[in-house]
Amino acid sequence: MKIIVTGSLGNISKPLTKELISKGHSVTVISSSNERQSEIEALGAKATIGSMENVDFLAETFRGADMVYAMEALNAGVFFDHTVDFIEANTQIGRNYKEAFEKSGVKKIIHLSSIGAHMSEGNGILTFHYNVEQILNELPGDVSIKFMRPVGFYYNMFSFIPTIKSQNLIIQNYGGDKKEPWVSPLDIAHTIAEEIEKPFNGREIRYIASEEISPDEIARTLGKAIGKNDLKWLTVSDEDLLNGMVNAGMNPKTAKGFVEMNAARGNGILYEDYYLHQPVLGKVKLKDFAEEFAAAYHQ
Repeated sequence: MKIIVTGSLGNISKPLTKELISKGHSVTVISSSNERQSEIEALGAKATIGSMENVDFLAETFRGADMVYAMEALNAGVFFDHTVDFIEANTQIGRNYKEAFEKSGVKKIIHLSSIGAHMSEGNGILTFHYNVEQILNELPGDVSIKFMRPVGFYYNMFSFIPTIKSQNLIIQNYGGDKKEPWVSPLDIAHTIAEEIEKPFNGREIRYIASEEISPDEIARTLGKAIGKNDLKWLTVSDEDLLNGMVNAGMNPKTAKGFVEMNAARGNGILYEDYYLHQPVLGKVKLKDFAEEFAAAYHQ
């Protein structure tokens, strides 16, 4: 199949591209960086350089493809950019995709959505995933879409490193011994590769998770990996977490979205639909990621 992969060579798109090429598919990877072109081509894929904001570029790239894997992605520094509305910027990329799909005539789409996409409010920064699902659902009925809804990514735990180093604490506005699901990008990529080769039937949703583990267990596992067996997970108020993020320079609106998302994790509403459609867990466990975490911590 001729497959378009968005997301450049990110944590999901790179392993996905490798797996699709190993299965004999023709893969074109969209990147906004000319510097990525040689690395993409070294994998055996075609590189197309352009912007998610350019609908005509997207439509031309999608035209003639058997399937498109679409994800919204902003640069890593956007959380601290006070000029960017994070939810609106991602939602606009979804609108661009819809228009480009219509212009290109693509009939099969796999969209990277998220846990929380079933909620129109109360899910913080994840609101844009709800928005984009609604936008893409406006496409004609002969367009088949598989919405992939992964849970929280292991690599988001890298954000714990500063307070571990300064206070020997993981600080969040939820915690305790109640398990919640986490996922490895490698399991997401593998699941998407599986879904690409399965039949497409209208609109479908699939949750993706690697392990269900509690905050207290996370602290023990990461602590052991970095040689800090006394590492603790500290639960603070929403206000304290928000103030800490804003004082660190984060866009206040984005920070508020993070706090609301975490509160929904703590009270369980974020996972209500997940547990109604609980997936088979993937292969990569926290102890596997902990080795990567330790390497980053000691770097």
